[in-house]
Amino acid sequence: MCIIFFKFDPRPASKNAFRLILAANRDEFYNRPSKAADFWGANNEILSGLDQEYGKEGGSWLGINKRGKLAAITNYMEGHPNPDAQGRGFLVSNYLMENNGDSYSYLKKVSAEGHLYNGFNLLTAEFR
Repeated sequence: MCIIFFKFDPRPASKNAFRLILAANRDEFYNRPSKAADFWGANNEILSGLDQEYGKEGGSWLGINKRGKLAAITNYMEGHPNPDAQGRGFLVSNYLMENNGDSYSYLKKVSAEGHLYNGFNLLTAEFR
């Protein structure tokens, strides 16, 4: 089971307090290839892990960019998952790469295209 825990405090009690505490797990098969969290090669704007599973290369499960956009995804099992569904990790990667648009606009678009993916929960945020 994928889980995301977060605590957001826009006005922390002290200057040494954290504004965001986030913990997440990636509940995939242990042998599924992936890259550990790092800045993306030539695109040093985005920090995330990257999926290397065939056909899903470049998707992610948790990431943030230097413009303050954060995205995380959890998958959930459905009765009969579609083996031909698009990789859900691209929902995270595409949001982080998108230069224009806000979370609301992106989530509205994803809502209209949600049927193309197996079950998921998508969390997006913009910190400015």
